[in-house]
Amino acid sequence: MAIASKTDDEILQELGVRLRAYRLQMNLSQGELAVRAGVNRTTIRDAELGKDFQLSTLVKLLRALGRLGDLDAFLPAPSVSPIQLMKRQGKPRQRARKLSDG
Repeated sequence: MAIASKTDDEILQELGVRLRAYRLQMNLSQGELAVRAGVNRTTIRDAELGKDFQLSTLVKLLRALGRLGDLDAFLPAPSVSPIQLMKRQGKPRQRARKLSDG
C-alpha cells in the first residue's frame, strides 16, 4: 500500500517498524539507544510500537542512529522553479547602457 493512502496511525506504525529495524541493525537495546538519544527507554518502546511522539524525539533518535541525513530524503528542501527564478530576477538585459561622464 502506498504511503499516501495510509492512515496516520499506519504511518506511525511503519515509522516504528523502521526505527526498530535500524536499532537492531546497530545491535542496540532500547536502553542503549535511549541513553545515546537522551530519552527514556519507554519513549523508544512507544515509538517502536507506533505511538504518537514528539518531532524532537524523532530528531534525537535519528541522530543517535546515525540517520539524521535521511531527513533530506524525507523532506527535501523546496526548490525554486525556473519560472519563479525568472520572475524574481526580472527580464534579462538586452543591451548595455552608456554611463554618463558627469
